[in-house]
Amino acid sequence: MGVELGELLEKEKIELSSLSGRKIAIDAFNTLYQFLSIIRQPDGTPLMDSRGRVTSHLSGLLYRTANVIKEGIYPVYVFDGKPPELKHKTIEERKQVRKKSMEKWDAALERGEKEEARKYAQASSRLTNEMIENSKQLLDVLNVPYVDAPGEGEAQASFMARKGDVWASASQDFDSLLFNSPILIRNLTITGRRKLPRRNVYVMVEPEKIILDANLQRLKITREQLIDIALLMGTDYNEGIKGIGPKTALQYIEKGMTADDVYKQKQAKPEVDLKQLRQLFLKPDVTKKYALKWKKPDDEKVLDLMVNEFDFSQDRVQSALEKIHGHLETKGAQSRLDQWF
Repeated sequence: MGVELGELLEKEKIELSSLSGRKIAIDAFNTLYQFLSIIRQPDGTPLMDSRGRVTSHLSGLLYRTANVIKEGIYPVYVFDGKPPELKHKTIEERKQVRKKSMEKWDAALERGEKEEARKYAQASSRLTNEMIENSKQLLDVLNVPYVDAPGEGEAQASFMARKGDVWASASQDFDSLLFNSPILIRNLTITGRRKLPRRNVYVMVEPEKIILDANLQRLKITREQLIDIALLMGTDYNEGIKGIGPKTALQYIEKGMTADDVYKQKQAKPEVDLKQLRQLFLKPDVTKKYALKWKKPDDEKVLDLMVNEFDFSQDRVQSALEKIHGHLETKGAQSRLDQWF
């Protein structure tokens, strides 16, 4: 879920078209979980093929990637590797949350409460190793690059952006900023009309751009201090101090205090070593070994995988491929592609 720094940050609403020609590293796990959560039937049942295999993630990956490329954006998906030891507690807690949500989903279905059922179904989403491999298989035949991170995908994507190999990283979580991504794009793959939970109200979800250095200058803090704000609030690796939100944490930092000082003042004992946690953000485990190359998709293999293997509509898959080819074959896009191939 990441750390909720949104209240402190200045975000700019943008159009997807403004990202044309940009290479963007996308947090793959974060994105696939979005697809598994959002792409469901009214009662919460995910999309499945004739053999009962969940295909919501593949649906999102194909059609949203096609939409992104149609806008002139060149995506590279970054997959998580081995999670840090500090994250194991969070992972176990999330498993329990999914298990309880699954039980509540079943109970809501028995009561015939579809909207409640869908809410709990979304929280029960689980990304399996098979789903991950199928996603990579789809990217292979689409000829869209992906990178296997040694550790956190967000850290790897942020490293690639800071290095200049991509223009920005894309994720729903603000952790990318803690990992030093110069630019964070949110809502890249979920842009559009969305219904608010338990309300007959729809809102437009628009892409947002967050520039790290500009926000640090505005807040008059360093990235190290931003990390300390996160440590006080709680992250995927520590619980933080109860009752401290982003604004309160910032006030402590503005007084010249560190996270260690605040823990001591509150007589709270951190459950993890704060020094070790800071290093996880400041010097994450990343790889420099990756190749970014975009080519036209192999239509025959895409159709074979999506239509013959996973029962997708041939017309819809063909339409997605036409969006990709339509962009790649335009004069302006081709000139940009030539400089990368």
